[in-house]
Amino acid sequence: MEQRRDIENTKPACRLILASASPRRRELLERIGLKPEIHPSTLEENPLCTEPAQVVMELAGQKARDVMAQVREEARTTGIPFSGIIIGSDTVVSVDDEILGKPADRDEALEMIGRIQGRSHRVYTGVAILTEDRESCFAVETRVDVYPMSDAEIEAYVDCGESMDKAGAYGIQGSFAAHIRGIDGSYTNVMGLPVGRLYQELKRICPEKIEDLLKHTVRGGSLLD
Repeated sequence: MEQRRDIENTKPACRLILASASPRRRELLERIGLKPEIHPSTLEENPLCTEPAQVVMELAGQKARDVMAQVREEARTTGIPFSGIIIGSDTVVSVDDEILGKPADRDEALEMIGRIQGRSHRVYTGVAILTEDRESCFAVETRVDVYPMSDAEIEAYVDCGESMDKAGAYGIQGSFAAHIRGIDGSYTNVMGLPVGRLYQELKRICPEKIEDLLKHTVRGGSLLD
């Protein structure tokens, strides 16, 4: 009886859960003072939409809701209700109205870089925010201009190993920066999480939770978005 009373009187700590295993998304959150738990979704990606902005919002929402279902099941098992925020995210590159995801192999990575070099393309990241009783979803678009690249430069980049886990087969924060002419929009969006827009949305839908989370973390520098 005493144990049951202790459980009932326990106020759960506000949790921040990132429904992604991406080290870049985790780093971006930490750089704005938010330290997430990592709980990647295991849901198979199968979007019904075809337009890039809609695709990334759909997938971000699916991932966040999948993890929310797992967290609620955990709460039923422990008897401690969930209190916090779950963030799902998905990023794609779009060129010639075609969505480029992550390359399956070296040949596909070479093809993707060959398609985006010497021209502009667009990067879309969808973000879903879930709390116990609220949900918000949005997409951010950034245009990226890439310098012309020789076949040797394309092969050298793909062979450096940065391509395989990234939409469009490149990472703007890595050595591919040498080939970026410029961007129009959010830099962190191209990395996989538009933290400026995300932070503003978090303040809008759950300001009390963000305030609580920031009280328990130490800001490690700033990041312009």
